[in-house]
Amino acid sequence: MDIIQALAEQLNLQVGQVEKTVELIDEGNTIPFIARYRKEVTGSLDDAVLRELDEKLTALRNLEKRRDEVKGLIDAQGKLTPELVAAIDRAATVTEIDDIYRPYRPKRKTRASVARDRGLEPLAQLIAAQEKTYSPSIEEQAAQYVDAEKEIPDVTAALQGAMDIIAEDVSDNAEFRKALRGLTVEYGTMTVKAAKEEDSVYSMYYDFNEPLKKLPGHRILAINRGEKEEFLKVSLTVPDETVLGYLYNQVITDTKSPAEPYVTAAINDSYARLIAPSIEREIRSDLFDNACEGAIKVFSDNLGHLLMQPPLKGKVVLGFDPGYAHGCKLAVVNRTGKVLDTAVVYPTIKPRRDEAARVVKRLITKWGVDVVAIGNGTASRESEQFIAELLKEIERPCKYIIVSEAGASIYSASELAAEEFPDFDVMQRSAVSIARRLQDPLAELVKIDPKGIGVGQYQHDMKQARLDEALGGVVENCVNSVGVDVNTASYSLLSYIAGINVTAAKNIVKYREENGEFATRSQLTKVPRIGAKAYEQCAGFLRIPGGSEILDNTGVHPESYEPARKLLGMFGYTEADVADGHLVELRRKVMKKGTAAVSSELEIGEPTLLDIIAELEKPGRDIRDSFDAPVLREDVLSLEDLKPDMILTGTVRNVTDFGAFVDIGVHQDGLVHISQLSQKYIKHPSEAVSLGDVVKVKVLSVDLQKKRISLTMKFKE
Repeated sequence: MDIIQALAEQLNLQVGQVEKTVELIDEGNTIPFIARYRKEVTGSLDDAVLRELDEKLTALRNLEKRRDEVKGLIDAQGKLTPELVAAIDRAATVTEIDDIYRPYRPKRKTRASVARDRGLEPLAQLIAAQEKTYSPSIEEQAAQYVDAEKEIPDVTAALQGAMDIIAEDVSDNAEFRKALRGLTVEYGTMTVKAAKEEDSVYSMYYDFNEPLKKLPGHRILAINRGEKEEFLKVSLTVPDETVLGYLYNQVITDTKSPAEPYVTAAINDSYARLIAPSIEREIRSDLFDNACEGAIKVFSDNLGHLLMQPPLKGKVVLGFDPGYAHGCKLAVVNRTGKVLDTAVVYPTIKPRRDEAARVVKRLITKWGVDVVAIGNGTASRESEQFIAELLKEIERPCKYIIVSEAGASIYSASELAAEEFPDFDVMQRSAVSIARRLQDPLAELVKIDPKGIGVGQYQHDMKQARLDEALGGVVENCVNSVGVDVNTASYSLLSYIAGINVTAAKNIVKYREENGEFATRSQLTKVPRIGAKAYEQCAGFLRIPGGSEILDNTGVHPESYEPARKLLGMFGYTEADVADGHLVELRRKVMKKGTAAVSSELEIGEPTLLDIIAELEKPGRDIRDSFDAPVLREDVLSLEDLKPDMILTGTVRNVTDFGAFVDIGVHQDGLVHISQLSQKYIKHPSEAVSLGDVVKVKVLSVDLQKKRISLTMKFKE
């Protein structure tokens, strides 16, 4: 197989484009670096396409590796023929290759292998030949194989052994298995029954069936979980006339042959005992893998949008971690995230409510708190009510917001949290995390395992290595898209920068602590484990605000500093103009002269030229600033306050296969079903909304007993 050609076809790309991109990957370049700084080579392929290409490249290479392995294994038996080589080369999947190898694979003891050991293969071949007449008869010839010492006591046993051999031969036929797999997917049904008489969250599946080709991924994952928890019994069914009819047509050559009843019985046994269970396992595995990929995509999209939520810059934040018996832990952090003060209050205990109010008022007034960030965990509702009432009594402008504390407990108990706040208990660290994730979601959330952030479906049921790989790629992409201040970033944030691993990230922090702040990017080469290759990969994503080189605070890569300076000089600008933000006319001047002419003169590609212009126009820019800001609140709504047709502003908190959950400020997210997300037909909710979007919704219905809110976005104000 020509892997480059196959990749080009699968991704609808040019062969040369794929070839050069694969070379970059094989040279050890990271995906963020390739996406950002090798656009001329790749044809400006973005991060998502590059990651898909990388994954498919690995899969195709593994396929070729298996292809060669199977050829070698068959050849070692002296059975490799040109026809087999051609069949193996035509196989498009590992499953198809393994189907071809099946007859040659060393087998454990089977009914057919026992029959062969007893010398019944000639009888099986005689029956499989399906002659028009047999003289002597099949039964008479079978009698010749009766041998008590070989455990063939009678004619029936001899015939059964022969049929076992035929059944296995039918099962081992690669073409048959491929066709039956396709027929099962096309015409098969998943049938689900209750495994126990007990109500559960899986009750909707207690008497359920649906065609395989229509089963959505989230339903497959739910059914698999119910089966694993022993609430459900699952099977795949397909009409006998479909699958057996196919086998009869392929195997039976003469319906009037005396051998036909024996061949038919062997086919039936082959399908029921050998083929169907195997194909069911394979198809269910494929369904699971596809469902996982779909769920991982949703999880990845949600995680990406969560990490890229705009930071609440320049605000002093009071982190409020709610609780009952152990109180609510508070932490005030300044505009840069430094902890200024901590406290513990008990607003949910009536005798201590007034004391709690005095402490919170004092903290807000003393430190000039702008926003109270309330975690959405236990006692969040009561804490929100307490803060909303208290803010009305304070003259200083201050608002509040409910912040998801998913993963905060994981961070609080982590080694990293202990290193950051050795004198704080777990709850105090959680309050700091809640405050900081409002100030800079990306910088804080990278400290937590992405699976613990709570924006996916069925993440614990998926292949964890694949999930970790995908989510790690999302975090890496987000961190590198934003860029990192090398003088303030934690090692956990630095470790996601292209070319930097955890050890190198820790070395950067250590070097910074021992030698003071970095003045230039080039100083990074003095850090242990940051060699020439690592520096090439990471430099463009690290920022040094206020350093001696203004270009170090931009996304311009050091390899492009000389062209960037020439560009400035070409139009009468200096680096001081970059620092002062006086380049508003640069883009217009370049366009007037022509990007092709300018890039040619600078000896760089046009994509690189345009990227340099964008960076020079806004040094130190944060691409997140253009996104919707978080919705801050002053008063609290309750579920009881909601009425049908009310129009509210909310924030999308999660996107699933069946809809989006929107926070409208009542401590219970409402569901906008996929059918209510858009006036036009959409296949998936992600086509209409993304996590973090601020949206207008209308209340359709409220179920107070079940605490369910149904919302719609299909309305005109």
